[in-house]
Amino acid sequence: MAQQPIDTASTQLAVDFAKGHGTENDFVLIPDPDGRLTLTEADVRLLCDRHAGIGGDGVIRVVRRSAETDEQTGVPDVQDAEWFMDYRNADGSVAQMCGNGVRVFARYLQRLGFVDSADLPVITRSGVKLVSFGVDGRITVDMGPAEDLGTSAATVRAFDSKAEYAGRAVSMGNPHLACDLSGEPAAVAGLDLSRAPSYDASFFPEGVNLEFFEQVPGASETDAHVRMRVYERGVGETRSCGTGICAVAYATLANAGKTEGTVIVDVPGGRLLTAVSPATVLLTGPAEIVAEGSTVLLRGR
Repeated sequence: MAQQPIDTASTQLAVDFAKGHGTENDFVLIPDPDGRLTLTEADVRLLCDRHAGIGGDGVIRVVRRSAETDEQTGVPDVQDAEWFMDYRNADGSVAQMCGNGVRVFARYLQRLGFVDSADLPVITRSGVKLVSFGVDGRITVDMGPAEDLGTSAATVRAFDSKAEYAGRAVSMGNPHLACDLSGEPAAVAGLDLSRAPSYDASFFPEGVNLEFFEQVPGASETDAHVRMRVYERGVGETRSCGTGICAVAYATLANAGKTEGTVIVDVPGGRLLTAVSPATVLLTGPAEIVAEGSTVLLRGR
């Protein structure tokens, strides 16, 4: 769709959009290839509002790198990487990276005919991520290496009481705390994530994505198989979180004394496969575009 002309004097701004999801972690995509649109925090909150807007866990502005400055992208100009994923959390805050979002971003570019090979470099605020399109329809993202930040803890409600769980702090370009509940009385399914868990703000001064996971019993064709729930900063509980899945996969192996391996991660929205090594984490899963249309942003309310 062609982007509508922008009238800066008007209180209404017509924009085109698409809606997509990766294992039910859903996003509103705004095509802005020439970088003419400035999204405010209020715009993002309205777009993500599931009652008054389109609804989503975040907003992705689809823009060419040539239309942005180094300051806007957070990374220097990159040769052979044309597209920048400008990602915002549902509360309007800027995010460095989104593992499910980058797959949906790539699927959208493919749908528009801007992808002519099996690989696509995507610029994010945490660097360039190489996306590969599989023949089975799944998409793999080279997420870069996990960085172990040490240990911390989170307190969450379970069975009408509060419990503190130790976790491994992991950076995937954004901060995570992966808490292993295997063997705990409160299984992952019993956690109350309708309210934000508490954490050590001195350890995570910019906030943190909180993952709670447990081993899935039984034989697995991979090195490990876990199920996970996540409370994302700036959003709340989501059906899936790509960077969180990578952090959990890394933590699962690290807790077992391993530095590499494959891990299946089940989330409420589906299943993803990870391949962890000291050099990187590969994240493989589906990505779908489910709707396209146009909407109006109300300015000056």
